[in-house]
Amino acid sequence: MRKSALFKTVFSLVLLYLTASCSEFRKIQKSDDWKLKYTKAMEYYEKGDYFRSISLFEEVLPVTRGKSEGEKVQFYYAYAHFKDQQYILSAHYFKTFYETYARSEFAAEAQFMYAYSLYMDSPIYSLDQTSTRDAIDALQAYINRNPESEFMEQANAIIQELQIKLETKAYQNAKEYYKIGLLKSAKVAFENFAKDYPDSKYNEELKYLKIEAIFKVAQKSIPSKQKQRFKEVIELYEEFVDRYPQSEFQNHADKYYNSALHHLEKKIS
Repeated sequence: MRKSALFKTVFSLVLLYLTASCSEFRKIQKSDDWKLKYTKAMEYYEKGDYFRSISLFEEVLPVTRGKSEGEKVQFYYAYAHFKDQQYILSAHYFKTFYETYARSEFAAEAQFMYAYSLYMDSPIYSLDQTSTRDAIDALQAYINRNPESEFMEQANAIIQELQIKLETKAYQNAKEYYKIGLLKSAKVAFENFAKDYPDSKYNEELKYLKIEAIFKVAQKSIPSKQKQRFKEVIELYEEFVDRYPQSEFQNHADKYYNSALHHLEKKIS
């Protein structure tokens, strides 16, 4: 009974607080005093009540345009959306801010937060990576424009993280061609990956899979093309062992190399 009574008391107090809070907010919304709305919007922002903060900032924005308060309203309006995890909108409003107030003391931070918002919207590597590429471009533009910025180290770290995500995406896409049996497309994907990510840890595996893919293509080729393709397997193998003499894929690569040699010897004999 005591717990039940305590719960009812706490619930009643919370309900009373929320009712009073809603009543106060509605009064502020109905007010014609834009300065009151501006002050309360900032208070709600500081308390973490971003929904109410955004609502009041939206009402104040048109009124403060051209006034000294207008710059701050636009800046915190963008931040309120970011804090509320509305990253597409925060990106839009931060971009609007630094384009509108290019000389503001907040301009550099707004440009970084535009890029950071895009970064926060970047999905896992298996999904479309348009926002990831946009974030990298935005961060690079920020770095170029603000080489001495306090956010420089963070911006570089984020770019590196996002590039790893794109690298993983490209790696998985290349392997997917191989898995579903599109061997010629897989070969092209492996080659493009090596060009785009020459220092990637995945290149060893993909170079091995390229040997395997070309060997399988050679097996299925018409007789007139088999010789050329088995020769390509041997060339790829030699490049592979030169580059990765201690590879974990060595034994498997040896089998394709020996089999390719055997096929060529049969063709010659």
